[in-house]
Amino acid sequence: MKLFFHKLIHWEYWSFYIVYFPIYFLWAYYAIKEKSIFFFNASNPSIKNGGFIMESKKQIYNLIPQKYYPKTELIKENTSLEAVLESIEKSGIRYPLIAKPDIGLRGSAVKKINTPEDLKQYAQKANFDYLLQDLIPYENEIGVFYVRYPHEKEGRVTGIVAKEFLIITGDGTSTITELIKQNPRYELQLKVLQREYGKKLLEIPKKDERINLVPYGNHARGAKFIDGNDWITPGINAIMNEICLQIDGFYFGRIDLMYDTLEGLERGEHFSIVELNGAGSEPTHIYDPKHSLFFAWKELLRHITYMYEISVANHKRGFPYLSHKDGMEQYRLHNLQSKRIVNF
Repeated sequence: MKLFFHKLIHWEYWSFYIVYFPIYFLWAYYAIKEKSIFFFNASNPSIKNGGFIMESKKQIYNLIPQKYYPKTELIKENTSLEAVLESIEKSGIRYPLIAKPDIGLRGSAVKKINTPEDLKQYAQKANFDYLLQDLIPYENEIGVFYVRYPHEKEGRVTGIVAKEFLIITGDGTSTITELIKQNPRYELQLKVLQREYGKKLLEIPKKDERINLVPYGNHARGAKFIDGNDWITPGINAIMNEICLQIDGFYFGRIDLMYDTLEGLERGEHFSIVELNGAGSEPTHIYDPKHSLFFAWKELLRHITYMYEISVANHKRGFPYLSHKDGMEQYRLHNLQSKRIVNF
């Protein structure tokens, strides 16, 4: 009951369909104007479906200068373990590493791989193409929303979200499970953590020992999102333009990155891109617990309008919208892929 009421009074846990209900009306209006439900296809012409559904993370990484993201290898479904091990050895990827679906869904099936045995289990279970990637060494993570209209020489940052990982701090007497139960946000992840960590959750950490149970900033995996729009500075705008102007055909989306310090990030030092998300991106600063649902609706409407206007501008430049037939086929494939990943 405690967790039920926690979810009830915190809209950030509500169903996607409830939160987005008012957005459907604006989407319908734009779709009628453009005679296409799938107008988003033109928002980022270099990314499949504009980055809304069925986009390959590896293909997106290939658009980004390699210096900005960690070493990454694409592993096709049913690749033998021997071939997987050979691939990461050739690429220089080292343990611990990150495994994640090439076509993802809100952090599902993303795992930290510590040993070859972990990798073997992941490879045997994965019924989808996946990526193996160096673990980024920086402790801090933010998501930076970037918008640029096709006629503009430079874009701008329209939102920043900071992320607090699911980290527990030992008191010398409580088990990891007991420490998790002290925070409702963490306790909501307990069943998943029990499947992942098993008996390790019965261990008692030392006093003041910090353990990061989910080393990536995903809301669905227990991370707390914090509105970081106060961090939008000329320096942040400059470094995001420096990066994004090198990504051909990218106009709208969110770049998640990890960094050492904000000052270093402004100088373009000590950071690495986790991933780039296109038309399917959310301005995730809306999930800060201090914000109301009305604030979230306002920000969602603002960003969908950006996407629509950019799509229209690119369409006028000759980039097509998806046909209804092709769009529905992509949506069908998206649902199949989502089931695979969620069941993982």
